[in-house]
Amino acid sequence: MSVKAYQTVGKSLPHESAHLHVMGSAQYTDDIPEFASTLHAAIGMSARAHARIVSMDLSAVASAPGVVAVVTLDDVPGEKYHGPYQDDEPVFADGKVEYLGQPMFAVAATSHDLARRAVSLAKIEYEDLDPVLTVEEGAARKSYVLPPVHISKGNVPSLLEQGPNRHQGELHCGGQEQFYLEGQVAYAMLGENNEIQLYSSTQHPSEMQAMVAHILGQAAHTVKVQCRRMGGGFGGKESQSWPFAAAAALLAKRTGRPVKVRADRDDDFMITGKRHDFRVLYDVAYTDDGLIKAVAFEQQLRCGFSADLSGAVADRQVFHSDNAYYLEAFDILSLRIKTNSQSNTAFRGFGGPQGILCIEYVIDDIARRLGKDPLDVRKLNFYGRTERNVTPYQMVVEDNVVHELVDQLEASSKYRERRKQVDQFNAQNRILKKGLALVPVKFGISFTATFLNQAGALLHVYTDGSALINHGGTEMGQGLNTKVAQVVAEELGIDMERVRVSSTDTSKVPNTSATAASTGTDLNGKAAQDAARKIKAALVEFAADHYGCDAHDIVFRSNQVVCGDRVTLSFADFVQKAYMARVPLWSSGFYKTPKIHYDLKTLTGRPFYYFVYAAACAEVIIDTLTGENRLVRADILYDAGRSINPAVDLGQVEGGFIQGVGWLTTEELWWDAKGKLMTHAPSTYKIPSVSDCPEALHVEFFENGNTENNIFQSKAMGEPPLPTAISVFLAIRDAIASTAAPGVTVPLDAPATAERVLWALDKVKEGSELCADMAAFDADANVPAALEPVMSMPGPGAGNV
Repeated sequence: MSVKAYQTVGKSLPHESAHLHVMGSAQYTDDIPEFASTLHAAIGMSARAHARIVSMDLSAVASAPGVVAVVTLDDVPGEKYHGPYQDDEPVFADGKVEYLGQPMFAVAATSHDLARRAVSLAKIEYEDLDPVLTVEEGAARKSYVLPPVHISKGNVPSLLEQGPNRHQGELHCGGQEQFYLEGQVAYAMLGENNEIQLYSSTQHPSEMQAMVAHILGQAAHTVKVQCRRMGGGFGGKESQSWPFAAAAALLAKRTGRPVKVRADRDDDFMITGKRHDFRVLYDVAYTDDGLIKAVAFEQQLRCGFSADLSGAVADRQVFHSDNAYYLEAFDILSLRIKTNSQSNTAFRGFGGPQGILCIEYVIDDIARRLGKDPLDVRKLNFYGRTERNVTPYQMVVEDNVVHELVDQLEASSKYRERRKQVDQFNAQNRILKKGLALVPVKFGISFTATFLNQAGALLHVYTDGSALINHGGTEMGQGLNTKVAQVVAEELGIDMERVRVSSTDTSKVPNTSATAASTGTDLNGKAAQDAARKIKAALVEFAADHYGCDAHDIVFRSNQVVCGDRVTLSFADFVQKAYMARVPLWSSGFYKTPKIHYDLKTLTGRPFYYFVYAAACAEVIIDTLTGENRLVRADILYDAGRSINPAVDLGQVEGGFIQGVGWLTTEELWWDAKGKLMTHAPSTYKIPSVSDCPEALHVEFFENGNTENNIFQSKAMGEPPLPTAISVFLAIRDAIASTAAPGVTVPLDAPATAERVLWALDKVKEGSELCADMAAFDADANVPAALEPVMSMPGPGAGNV
């Protein structure tokens, strides 16, 4: 069946909660009506980055107005250490603190304000220890949260020596705060037999259930976790909602009263981890045309004080170090650096954007050194369709459409014509300079931890013909529930208004995976489809038996059930008859992603079910006197397969792109010399606003299906749009390069703030002057010029990026 024949799938239908969002009546965790006896909690945090706790006097805290209870690590009845990957995080600090902002205790009081006032009364004496605060320090000390990972192919040292062209460089890239609009919040209440009902703003209810159960020393079936919706997550609520859920549950059990934890934005910033910032060292050899012969990467990822999800994030950075390019020979060393800072965690893209940025920076370097258009060098290195199509992790690229997609965007964005216009503008303007870049994306879809690629659903069809679907995914504004409802409506042949998606609930669908890795619709849509088809099969069997028609002639469509030419009934009437005949009208559904596997030790196999392809062409303008930049225009072409909901998907592409622009241009995280995060509020941390969006933002979907049997041949939407913003970063680099002599490399780190742009402009000026001096010297000496272009250097404050 073609997508045009579908009743609901492929239609631009409104987000199922859009009207509630507009009216302000969508219920989030903090909106749940509170019991009169509800207490409010606050978390006491460390004031040191690395120190032994000499003493901790909480007497003034306990006696403060309104305080009902105080809990520390000693009050944890169950397991005291936890973590999504390994149990290396204490619920509260255990004898020492590992970062400035680490939870040390929690307080429950009669109001939120009184709880916050109380935590400030703690008297804590520290003995400072030597902290590791930067990725450079951690790499030098071989301070790791997890063992390094190394993969290679070919005799890279020999190939690097052979060239014929070779250069080395490094890039620093900062992290990124998730900055979800709704902060971390949890609401716990005690039931009979010590049962815990927990409402949590989390992307992973099952993990919250497991962690709270372990912390309380109870079985999982005594803890029920629910999440109706979140006001954004972006990975920040995948694993790191647990400290807040744990504090609420511990205090609820201690007091016997409902307890709510709602972190203030500053506390949220200080406690939780961010996107992993990193430093990469690279060494690359290439031909005179720009074809990469060998490349070596040392990726130094700052993980923070614990493992959290850093292993999987670092793996995914390795997996995306190729992006859309075939690497004939490579050596990739991934270092998972331990530092005394917040434990970095999931963020939209989950290491993929970091890996893509590395190789794109190298490609850009090659083109500038050779005096070629970077797009031409990119095309030369693309994966082939039938050869040169094996990734560094030994997965064959079977669905490659990057050639056609990039060609289409090159034409639709008028890249070649605009390249001439940009060059002409730069030649005529001394102060303002423009830059242009077209960058492809190849993004793998699946959890890299194979066991997580599974989902369940529970579907009820009621006798009035309406349906209620519950699945293990969580809604954070991305439209997951809308798409799942479309799937169910399509399978049953009923209108969307007849389908409702209920809150994610661990007592309905157990052992669920996080809503992450762009798999929400892929997994939960398939599970819901499985449940709907089971019910439909039972209904078809009943109709064939009851009406005597062939099963193949029974059609569910437009709220009707048609049994060949014998009978046509409304879906509601038909379901009522089926109920009277004792046909089951509910079913569970299950799905596990096929084909995927990989060896965690060697990082080889097939970690991804399929790839999403995209490309973006960005045009920027910079002020060479102030370093300010503005995104003038962006053209994006995105491979969504057969889109389930083009309107929702369009919003995801636009939002992901702008969020990526923030990561690479304005969102700077900065820690002081004592390890305190100084950019911990909207006043000091700059996310993009409406005014940062370009006046011209063109998004189109590439006409393509999915070669794999994904839900209705669609492709994932959550993460792949974000790295398209690398085009903006490289366009800024292109604008800076227009001020330099040919062959001079632009040493630009991310985010490309005004300060970094000015610094880079100064460095390319120095490099250009050096080129001119050397050329004059060579001319006087009557010998060929032999100047090696200026190498990349870390920008100002790079050690703390």
